[in-house]
Formats: sequence, structure tokens, C-alpha cells
Amino acid sequence: MTPEKSRTQSRAPILIGVAGGTAAGKSAVVREVVRGVGSESVAVIEHDSYYRDQSRLSQEQRLQLNYDHPDALETSLLKDHLRELIEGSPVEVPTYSFSTHTRLPTTRRVVARKVIVLVGVLILVDPELRELLDIRAYVDADEDIRLIRRLRRDIVQRGRSLDTVIYQYLDSVKPMHRKFVEPSKRHAHFILPEGAENRVAVDLLVSKIQSVLAG
Repeated sequence: MTPEKSRTQSRAPILIGVAGGTAAGKSAVVREVVRGVGSESVAVIEHDSYYRDQSRLSQEQRLQLNYDHPDALETSLLKDHLRELIEGSPVEVPTYSFSTHTRLPTTRRVVARKVIVLVGVLILVDPELRELLDIRAYVDADEDIRLIRRLRRDIVQRGRSLDTVIYQYLDSVKPMHRKFVEPSKRHAHFILPEGAENRVAVDLLVSKIQSVLAG
């Protein structure tokens, strides 16, 4: 019996993974999934919330870390939380500050809903995490588009300088994408070129989720 079938029969949450490179448009796809399925039925968890707390390090040391490697995230805690949600228990998702590279004292409570959407660059890299996901999607976008979007996001939303963003992109984002993210695409059930702008692919993904819910 597949995980998808057993969860449908037991009315446990259906887990959807939305992966893809940095600034590929994952959040836009997630919004379309929430809109298509219904916000009352969907809970969203971001892998980014599980970045490890670096408060023990100086600010200079924090800036030297590779935040694009899988080891930068506490994926073991994420997997524990997903298993708890499958069992119907609420979880306390960490709150991470990208400006200080630390976890804040506050957490965000997430309760089990019919659909749990997990979004993140590296969610298809970990084999155990992949096995927890009933449907795996990968949002594909050209490298130049992703770079432009990341520049805008990190400068405007995260208060970083242009030089810092470019350095990080060339030093870790790009090589880690080629080493981990791009190869993980082969584990996806759905590949969405151009993200939410690809209406056919988005509609197919939403239809699949709806059919699993109806089953």
C-alpha cells in the first residue's frame, strides 16, 4: 500500500512538497495550490524556518557559513514535525531571522489540516523527507531570472547589500544548486517550468491534489 493511499483512507494529512532553486517562484505556486484547494484545508510549512540557530557565533563568523548546504538546516526536526502532523498533533515551527541568522524565541503553531504543503529549495534532497511527501513538485526557472529575483528579495526584504548578495550567490548558492538542487529534480512527480505562470502545470498539480483528497 502506498503512503498516498494509506493516508487517504485514514484521513491523515496529505503532504505536498514544492521544491526548486532559489527565487524560482515556489511561493507563487504554493499560493495557487492554497487558492485551488482552499485555504481552510491547507497548512504551509517552509523549510527555511528550520535553519540552524547561529547565535553562538559572532556576526562575522555567521557570514562565513554556507547556508545553501543541506547541513545548514535542521531537517531532522522538520521530519519529526511532519510525522507528528501525520498523527494529528500540532507542532511549533521555529521562527528564523535571516538578518541575524538566529532563531527567535517565538514559534508558529501549525495544526494538521487536510493538506500540508512543504516548500523549500532542498526538500527533495533528503531521502527520508522525500518518502514522507505524497506529491513532489519542482518549480523550474532560468538561472538569470532566479538571480534577479533573489537580488530584489534579499536587498529589499532582508536588508542585505548588493555586493553581499552577489558574493553569496557566486560562492555558495550557484554551486550548491548544481550539486544538490538541480539533481533533486529527478525525484519530482511534477516539474513546473515557469512556475505559477504555467497554468497547465499548476492546474494539473491542483487537480491531482483534489483527486487524492476525494479518494
